[in-house]
Amino acid sequence: MRKKEAHWNHKMKLVLHELEEKIQGDPAQDRTNDIWPRPDQVEAWNAQRSKQRTGGQYCGSAAQPDSQSKEEQKRKSFVRDVLIQVSKSAAFALATVALIQGVVKVLPDSITVSSSVGGRELPIYCVETDKKQVALSFDAAWGNEDTGRILETLKKHNVKVTFFMTGGWVESYPDDVKAILAAGHDLGNHSENHKNMSQISDEECQEELMKVHTKVQELTGYEMCLFRPPYGDYDNHVITNAHKCGYYPIQWSIDSLDWKDYGADDIVKRVVESDKLNNGAIILMHNGAKYTADALERVITGLQDKGYEIVPISQLIYKDKYHMKADGTQVSGE
Repeated sequence: MRKKEAHWNHKMKLVLHELEEKIQGDPAQDRTNDIWPRPDQVEAWNAQRSKQRTGGQYCGSAAQPDSQSKEEQKRKSFVRDVLIQVSKSAAFALATVALIQGVVKVLPDSITVSSSVGGRELPIYCVETDKKQVALSFDAAWGNEDTGRILETLKKHNVKVTFFMTGGWVESYPDDVKAILAAGHDLGNHSENHKNMSQISDEECQEELMKVHTKVQELTGYEMCLFRPPYGDYDNHVITNAHKCGYYPIQWSIDSLDWKDYGADDIVKRVVESDKLNNGAIILMHNGAKYTADALERVITGLQDKGYEIVPISQLIYKDKYHMKADGTQVSGE
């Protein structure tokens, strides 16, 4: 048994010795060329690195220029992006300032103007003012027999009023339109055809306004800005369209009911003794009603006796910086 083990051990030594010789080669042979890296290569690389460090370079002189180029490109790109963003920001800032200045300059008062109350668009029924002033107004939609007398009475008392005229009336009585304007009274728009404005479309509504506007403009050169809806009939779209056409919608706070032909005394009483007679009241009358011309002088003197100055509506209302109360009172926004 021991002989077998010794024999096996001897064989293992021979195999291991043969394997070692194959790995190492001939011990007598110079194996310097088989070592990697060789000592002379290491020495040369170290010398090259030392030279590169001294020259401010490292990791290969050929690769360094490319690296610098990329870094330079990144830097330039970054600077360019920054400049572009700064330019855009500056342009935006300038545009914003210009827009704000434009709004302030062009529409300084629009911001403080409102005819809406609780979602309802309202015309001006009367005006809140400390001045003891009221306005007389005449709707001219039919008839013209008494216009001359009315103008004479107004002139006698040096009173200026407002006439709201339909397109048909303007066409029928152009000389009277000119006479009204020449006397210093307001010319107001009462629509082209005296329709119920709430029953027509936006387009028709604006057409009703602008047809008579053009007629008066061509006839007199006057630019009307006051509009009274026929029959006092309006809704939000009527008021909105009036504003779009450059008009102040006007109603009234005192109705003389002269068109009912109750007589001159009734007209005077309804106006002068009205519980709504106060500063800023707007009074409705008609130039073609039967007793209006007879009652007018007493209406004027009755108002004046109570200390009221009678002015045209254009002088009574606020043109800008105002808002409305729920009852249709126009209030200054200043």
